[in-house]
Amino acid sequence: MALVNGTVLVTGATGGIGHAIARAFAARGAALVLTGRREEVLAPLVAETGGRAVACDLASRSDLERLIAGAGDVDVMVANAAHPGSGPLLEYDQDAIDRALDVNLRAPIALARALAPGMVERGRGHLVFITSLQGKAATPHSSLYVATKFGLRGFGLALREDLRESGVGVSVVAPGFIRDAGLFADSGVRLPLGVGTRTPEQVAAAVISAIERNRAEVDVSPFLLRIGATMAGVAPELSAAVSRRMGSHEIAKAVADTQVGKR
Repeated sequence: MALVNGTVLVTGATGGIGHAIARAFAARGAALVLTGRREEVLAPLVAETGGRAVACDLASRSDLERLIAGAGDVDVMVANAAHPGSGPLLEYDQDAIDRALDVNLRAPIALARALAPGMVERGRGHLVFITSLQGKAATPHSSLYVATKFGLRGFGLALREDLRESGVGVSVVAPGFIRDAGLFADSGVRLPLGVGTRTPEQVAAAVISAIERNRAEVDVSPFLLRIGATMAGVAPELSAAVSRRMGSHEIAKAVADTQVGKR
């Protein structure tokens, strides 16, 4: 049996990208365990795709423990849930910081730690972490979000090495600007000409490809954005200067301003 039609846990299933990922697995016959905070959004998705729902706030330690206990033997975990974490750090109180860290970084690590032993024992399984191009290239007005995505990317790639001989794969999927769903789409911000977007369905296809081909990392963005992210790792100051010339500060601030109520 292929992993993609096994038992698949998807976090953040109440968002548009989570919906697309769930539908992609359902189309391949997977038994889904879908989790998110909003039961009223999970219910119709479960009715459409099958499987079962576990309403859960990943910032709650008790909710996370309940999810782990109820997930059962999972063949694939897709850590897709994300907290916006947008805006200048000085605008955050410590509770809001902790919430972003818990949802974006602690919960995926805790889920991996809880689910990986069963996968290793069975000699098969896959862990997928949805990060972001902001896990490769630092952007303004998003230091907290960037920190969690840099951390999650590093964790996933290092864990892949730890589990290399176990039969368990680990992949990182890094979306850029996603239209129709997700944090950027919710903002309604317009991008400069030449800066392209991708769809939630393309993110879902990348997840499936990462598992089937056991790929370490898949970027879901146009070529120029991928080149920019690579440049940011090699020459961060030059990359930041180019980004500023292209209006990165204005775009990032506009996105952050729309997310204030979601902290």
